Amino acid sequence: MRHRHAKNRLRYKPAHSRLVQRNLVTSVLLYESIRTTKKRADVIQPLVEKIITIAKKKDTRNAIRAINAFVLHENACRKTMEVLKPRYEGRSSGFTRIVPLGARHGDGAKLVTLSLLEGKDVPAPEKT
Repeated sequence: MRHRHAKNRLRYKPAHSRLVQRNLVTSVLLYESIRTTKKRADVIQPLVEKIITIAKKKDTRNAIRAINAFVLHENACRKTMEVLKPRYEGRSSGFTRIVPLGARHGDGAKLVTLSLLEGKDVPAPEKT
């Protein structure tokens, strides 16, 4: 039975969904912060974390091959290997943060900012 085994997925045709995910992950890696809907952010956050973990754990040649198989721009792979890998050396997971922004005016969709954390010693956000 399939009770309560929900997946985070986008409601597009499979090929379109994969391409949207690859585009969003590439944008996060290149620009370090994007504004998107909450559903899309929830879907791509594990993918971004997985890409950074691949860069950290695999040897350089195999990591570049694995990252280039997913991202759509060669500079995204280069930035991951040269900038993000050293930045997150002391951190095992939790490389991204989702911050809610409110609702979009046109259709009321919940908007969030998905951004990469700054570095090794990032304090937890204060709750007010």
